[in-house]
Amino acid sequence: MNPEITNAVPPDRNRLLAFDLETTGPDPRTAHVVTSALLAIDGPRKVERTWLADPGIDIPEGATAVHGITTAHARAHGRPHAEVVAETIAGVRTGWREGRTLVVFNAAYDLTILRRWDPSFEVLGPVVDPFVIDRAVDPYRRGKRTLGALCTHHGVRLDGAHEAGADALAAARLAWKLLGSLPDLAGADWRAVNAQQALWHEARQRDFAAYLQQSGKDASDVNTQWPVALDRTGPRPIDPGHTDPRPIDAGPATRPTVARPRPPDAQSPVPPLR
Repeated sequence: MNPEITNAVPPDRNRLLAFDLETTGPDPRTAHVVTSALLAIDGPRKVERTWLADPGIDIPEGATAVHGITTAHARAHGRPHAEVVAETIAGVRTGWREGRTLVVFNAAYDLTILRRWDPSFEVLGPVVDPFVIDRAVDPYRRGKRTLGALCTHHGVRLDGAHEAGADALAAARLAWKLLGSLPDLAGADWRAVNAQQALWHEARQRDFAAYLQQSGKDASDVNTQWPVALDRTGPRPIDPGHTDPRPIDAGPATRPTVARPRPPDAQSPVPPLR
């Protein structure tokens, strides 16, 4: 372990490092990075770093439709893929050394991509995943759990969806609001915070896999690992755009044994992050 990153302190919601990738596809086991963004946030102040990568492969039309980056543009203006990945990982590590809380929406996707391209990448500091926390807070809410859907539900502004910098800032706003409503989580040391989210994610995913199996459907693609899917050949992380097909009153196939946090007040102030 990096000796510089050892203190098990609580996550600081006023000193965040928001992170987002836009890529060539939905499977982190095969996706290449197209754009990367890191936003260091100190209260109302933020410092943004962004990268455009040449992924080294054609960007599928479906991916271009999401983030707007074409193969021709990435090849003409992007930096080498390996350099973008290396600098992104270096930025994440620096953030942790500075005592920042890494905010990643659906961390099991973005952080698995970093691990895929650099097997030495480790989680050495606090990670807050609004996707995981929202599912634990409000497990039976119908509809998608995309970043846009969560921003709408929690009254958080999202400017320019599927642009890495805008998505990272919106995720930070969500994290700020969710942590503010969960004092027990926000006050725990970062290893406990990470472990709690991993338990929430695993319980939710095992519940969903059990539902699929009871319905006679294949559950082999359901990933239970968070924040990194360590098995690079195993199931891929869930797509937040997926809508859980279970009836709203059906209840989980296997109830999680971990305590669920209370939903935040929908009328509470939106994070003062600009």
